[in-house]
Amino acid sequence: MYKYRLKERAFTQPQDAKVYQEERIAAFDKITQRLNSLYPAIDNAKDETIAFYNEKPESYAVVKPTDLILSYLNDIEELLTGDKWKPYKNNTI
Repeated sequence: MYKYRLKERAFTQPQDAKVYQEERIAAFDKITQRLNSLYPAIDNAKDETIAFYNEKPESYAVVKPTDLILSYLNDIEELLTGDKWKPYKNNTI
């Protein structure tokens, strides 16, 4: 389902690890920006869904895949807060 793969890199200089760590930390800013940009899209999707159901009150059609979106959010939340992704916890890296 997911196409995520860790990139293998050979660190040849002590500075390489520092650069790598800076890139990893900067990624959180990119994640925050992307999440913040989703708020308008969520509002628009909600409005579109309301309009569709107002036009067709008998419909059971899925206008936007809210179940799938919520599942993805649960996965993200688990990655950020759960114990499944904490390799540093046991000093494995």
